Amino acid sequence: MSRRSGILEFAVLGLLREAPMHGYELRKRLNTSLGVFRAFSYGTLYPCLKTLVANGWLIEESGGAPQDPPLTGRRAKIVYRLTAEGKEHFEELLSQTGPDAYEDEHFAARFAFFGQTSRDVRMRVLEGRRSRLEERLEKMRASFARTRERLDDYTLELQRHGMESVEREVRWLNELIESERAGRDLKGPATGETASQDTTSGASGGLPRQGDEPRPDTPDDTAT
Repeated sequence: MSRRSGILEFAVLGLLREAPMHGYELRKRLNTSLGVFRAFSYGTLYPCLKTLVANGWLIEESGGAPQDPPLTGRRAKIVYRLTAEGKEHFEELLSQTGPDAYEDEHFAARFAFFGQTSRDVRMRVLEGRRSRLEERLEKMRASFARTRERLDDYTLELQRHGMESVEREVRWLNELIESERAGRDLKGPATGETASQDTTSGASGGLPRQGDEPRPDTPDDTAT
């Protein structure tokens, strides 16, 4: 399994833990609530769902409205529901604190589900992310010091911007870690919409930021 597909499977399981959804609803939530998936190809979602069903982590159910006439020429939507095995697998994924949890895209998805994660795991992920960014920042500063005399003003400004982005995230992580140590929980909207901080440090994607506008809805498909 590639890292990208693993992140998508994790996010799908997490969203379906909240409530069963059909494919179109999942596409909207991934696209508008979990910013890391803003650029993902919708063509990758349905193979992912089929894989999760084959693994026994999801089941497919008919989602047609009872009042619909039986012969309308339209197929009922397929609703995906998390199984007991799927919930257990997702909780196992939530407990993991290895290096993948610190990377840009995976960290954004992990953070979106911190409300379902135990405090000790949150602490390890946050501290791991901070350590990774501090290492990145040290390398950026060293590179900047070596090359600044050879670069034009615009390239230098771009490098400064990159360093400032990492510095902001480190400060943000320091605040979060301090809150966790003090036993304070973040209060806010539903999972996936709690953070206004961009955690990607220049990478594509990231957690949603306040004021982000969702893309216009595409026409609903009648079946997944």
